[in-house]
Amino acid sequence: MGGVSAPKLLIFDCDSTLSSIEGIDELARVRGPEVFKLVEDMTNAAMDGKISVESVFGRRLEIIKPEAKHVAEIGQRYIETIEPDAQAVIDAARVAGWTPMIISGGFRPVIRPLADLLGIERVEAVDLFFDADGRYTGFDETYPTTRSGGKPEIIQRLKAELKPARVVMVGDGASDLETKPFVDLFVGFGRYMAREKVRRESAAYIRGLAELPALIADL
Repeated sequence: MGGVSAPKLLIFDCDSTLSSIEGIDELARVRGPEVFKLVEDMTNAAMDGKISVESVFGRRLEIIKPEAKHVAEIGQRYIETIEPDAQAVIDAARVAGWTPMIISGGFRPVIRPLADLLGIERVEAVDLFFDADGRYTGFDETYPTTRSGGKPEIIQRLKAELKPARVVMVGDGASDLETKPFVDLFVGFGRYMAREKVRRESAAYIRGLAELPALIADL
């Protein structure tokens, strides 16, 4: 009998998972050490689950006011700081029948170069808007990952659209951990940011992507 088999989705967070950096923090770094420290502290508080994502999302961008030229700079920095095992693990997973994707609270145009390098077609992330001179004018405030519960919402949409046989999520932050009830396996990732809440509540916890294939081999 013919027909297309249901896909198996292997979904990654991007920041501090596929790359060692946090894109929003790197955009802040361009504005100097004081702005960087302020934004970094806000990012960590949200990723540790101490404050909500929505309480800092727009505020960080208003503080930074990134320019279009910075998008390309940070996009290149993602590539320079790629998780060492990411390419090999994703290539092997694809051969084993998995479809890799990214769901991020970061920014689609900044993440795209890394996704292209890894051969990841689908990137679910937030769009940024600029005027003709490259000045920041805003972000997609309706996008789910700008708020708490956004990543589970996107996974529910993907399940409705693609009818996957399996869904695995890999990430380092509290917003990733929120997906645990909606996936077959949630894998906490602690190579760059070892967040205690994520380590404690993950179904599995790894410190390098090289550990991932053994966890998904029988799914």
